[in-house]
Amino acid sequence: MEKTCILIKPDSVCKNIVGTVLDRFSKTGLHLRGLKMLKLSAAQAQEFYKEHKGKPFYEPLVRFMTSAPIVATAWEGEDAIAKARSVMGATNSPDAVPGTLRREFGTNNRYNVVHGSDSAASAEREITFFFNTNELYSYNANDWNL
Repeated sequence: MEKTCILIKPDSVCKNIVGTVLDRFSKTGLHLRGLKMLKLSAAQAQEFYKEHKGKPFYEPLVRFMTSAPIVATAWEGEDAIAKARSVMGATNSPDAVPGTLRREFGTNNRYNVVHGSDSAASAEREITFFFNTNELYSYNANDWNL
């Protein structure tokens, strides 16, 4: 089973589409393992996006990601990263395939609704950035019917 981290960005929170975004990912068969809403500090955003430091979009991205709350989520399932990325669409919203979250709700390559892990290594780093092990849950469909 593969894991992925999806961040529901400030534009999604402010557009009140968090539920829609969560629903789209849950319909792929992925299992939600962790969820939290938080407001990133500048230091947190800088650390999270540190591989982009020095690039022209780095500072505007940090400002955007600290402008309003985000919702951090951890998902698990077969081909989780590929499934999640197909739901998200291309990074630049106008280039995304119709029906994807970024095409439907995004504006450009920054205000693009969601961030998603691009590899197993980044998923591990991103999930541990936002979640402690006691904030991630494993369960199955029959757990509620004990």
